Amino acid sequence: MTSMSDEWDDVDREGIELTVRRRRESDVKPRLSVLTLGVDDLERSLRFYRDGLGFRTDGIVGREFEHGAVAFFDLQPGLKLAIWPRESLARDSGLPLGRPSATEFTLGHNVGSPEEVDAVMDQAAGAGAVVVKPSGPTFWGGHAGYFLDPDGHAWEVVWNPNLLPEA
Repeated sequence: MTSMSDEWDDVDREGIELTVRRRRESDVKPRLSVLTLGVDDLERSLRFYRDGLGFRTDGIVGREFEHGAVAFFDLQPGLKLAIWPRESLARDSGLPLGRPSATEFTLGHNVGSPEEVDAVMDQAAGAGAVVVKPSGPTFWGGHAGYFLDPDGHAWEVVWNPNLLPEA
């Protein structure tokens, strides 16, 4: 058994005192491997992400299972986007099917320039997205816009000069 003093370190960084807990073997490792969006119409959402935005996928899999039909998209190494019918997600999680809300969270797509923000927003709109905030300068010195996918999930397309994506 470890005591509290064995688990915590006091750290002084540039005059700011922080208390930091030491990592334990049993700690959850901070990573995200699948982001699942509940959707109302799987085929429509597949077309939006695959055909409209150009996300790569093998299409819908799992049709042989009741409540199993899902589509996966490779976002980057080790991270997939899944689209799964809301009813199936509710059934699998044991949670009641609720009303969707675009303000619960956003999906951020960070790009390399303000012009790229504009191009992605145009592509999303052409694919059927609802632009809720056209791209433009932000109060913090970046450039961003918001759109909703066919199921009302909010995406922020953003250029942040302090958080540029890897090439």
